[in-house]
Amino acid sequence: MSELKLLVVDDEPGIRSGTERAMRNFRVTYPFLDEDFTYEIMTAESGEEALRIIDSVPIDILLLDNKLPGMDGIEVLEYIREEKYDIAVMMITSYASLDLAVKATTMGAHSFMPKPFTPQELRTAVEAITKNLFLSRMTTQMTEEGRQSQFQFLSVLSHELKSPINAVEGYLNIILEKQVGDSVDDYVVMLERCKERLRGMRALITDLIDLTKIEAGKKNRHITNVDLHEVAKSVTDTIEPLAKQKKVKIHADIPENCFIRADRNEMEIIISNLVSNAVKYNHDEGEVFIDISRSKNSCSIVVEDTGIGISTEDQEKLFQDFVRIRTSETKNISGSGLGLSIARKIIDLYGGSVQLESSPGKGSRFTVTIPL
Repeated sequence: MSELKLLVVDDEPGIRSGTERAMRNFRVTYPFLDEDFTYEIMTAESGEEALRIIDSVPIDILLLDNKLPGMDGIEVLEYIREEKYDIAVMMITSYASLDLAVKATTMGAHSFMPKPFTPQELRTAVEAITKNLFLSRMTTQMTEEGRQSQFQFLSVLSHELKSPINAVEGYLNIILEKQVGDSVDDYVVMLERCKERLRGMRALITDLIDLTKIEAGKKNRHITNVDLHEVAKSVTDTIEPLAKQKKVKIHADIPENCFIRADRNEMEIIISNLVSNAVKYNHDEGEVFIDISRSKNSCSIVVEDTGIGISTEDQEKLFQDFVRIRTSETKNISGSGLGLSIARKIIDLYGGSVQLESSPGKGSRFTVTIPL
């Protein structure tokens, strides 16, 4: 149960005591809330006393009379605005006027309630201001979290792009200055490394586009009957050169005409990310096993390798954006850190799941299940 602090500022004892009675045991429910709101009632009979309380206690809701001895309600409201206190203010007054309403609203007052008022009118008004306060704070929180996420995203992105750019620039300077020799053959290795870095940047940009479209819900999807046998064959044909370079053998056990209602490109992204990782993070002369099957209710995609494996601690981070597991065995393996994150988000679009079984030095087994 969440308790809000409600301060009543009025020089009439009857208003203060009546508000305490009306709000006693009152609670507000809201569909988005896990628990009800209740209220701790505090009172002040002057503006000066109200400011002392506000400065010492975090007040949530303020019921504020404008006609007060000494400092009036508008001055209290102005102080709250200047100090940027997060307080929802409702003016309660017998002398409401258009000028007062405009001035109070300009200074941040949420609403007005004329005197005299019934207990039910008070509770209804407090319920409305409570819901407004809750939504306002939730919006602020989401905005702050969004800024923080955006900052983290841009920080990681700038790092991921800066490293290959620096490397390519360094190689090009060496070539332009002919530091190694005058023949093009002297620079073949450097040129190949430049190409590899540029391929990595292109892959990162492609992954970013896919991620942005998925996150924004704007990815164009073409749901058709997709043959996973044909998709997996296309993926293995693409990855075969890398597998041969590492002397990794790919075994595929996929029945022909293994159809599923899906977006072909999305299925290719899932399978490609799993298989390419199984090759990249494998030992030389290792093996990769692809097993795709379907039952009456679901389709299963299993990719298993004999590679370096992943610790239990790192498995928990593996599907997060920009996560690349850094070990002595992976430091020279390029990647955007987005592939598995994107695959996971696509799997979620189908209401599917992905499980990982792995241990260091013993390989990994990814199992994707997609309901039909």
